[in-house]
Amino acid sequence: MKHSMKLLESPFNRIKDGTKTIEFRLYDEKRRKVQIVDTIEFSLLPDLKEKILTEVTELYRADTFKELFEKLFDNKEEIEKKVKGMYQIYSPEQEKEYGVLGIRIKLL
Repeated sequence: MKHSMKLLESPFNRIKDGTKTIEFRLYDEKRRKVQIVDTIEFSLLPDLKEKILTEVTELYRADTFKELFEKLFDNKEEIEKKVKGMYQIYSPEQEKEYGVLGIRIKLL
């Protein structure tokens, strides 16, 4: 199955250059449909004209971003920084309602 998601410039470019291999999202209705071997087409905000295609290689599910990052990273300062960054995009209320998902991807 092919999914479409939108990204800001920094994460888009990091996926494009191979330095970002996990995309973090709420585990909402749209993300519940994502499966390993599905493809995700990321579109660059704001005009959505530039796109990159990726394949899902692993999925990581957790109740909170902190819990998810603790599964994936060792550096406590990095974990706290990432959690704060996610709270600039998603609210703690949204996190509590949906839970979170890490989507490991590879560029196609």
